[in-house]
Amino acid sequence: MIYLRGNLGAGKTTMVRALLQSLGYVGNVKSPTYTLIERYEAAGLHLRHFDLYRFRGAEEWEDSGFRDEFDGRNICLVEWPEQATGLLPPADISLTFEILQDGRELTLHAYSPAGQTCLNAL
Repeated sequence: MIYLRGNLGAGKTTMVRALLQSLGYVGNVKSPTYTLIERYEAAGLHLRHFDLYRFRGAEEWEDSGFRDEFDGRNICLVEWPEQATGLLPPADISLTFEILQDGRELTLHAYSPAGQTCLNAL
């Protein structure tokens, strides 16, 4: 479970695109702004990219079937996780993107042993 935080245009979807390409994915990687989720398979992994910017609460969560996506087999990358507070599983890793005057800053935090293992591998 990877939470992606940052303002609009900070680079969240761009990072997901780069991650998928680094795993060998060759198809189009689009923002799930309107669909809320895009599903990908790359390097034998099942990745789910969520954009919850337009997400509107628990009823939408249940109606969308999102609970099924968080089954422990998928790697879930969630933009705007604060829109689903109390519904999402806890993050293993959180990435926070900041736009600076002369570039960008990325802050990474691990919240689980699995998350720490991933960060240690960087």
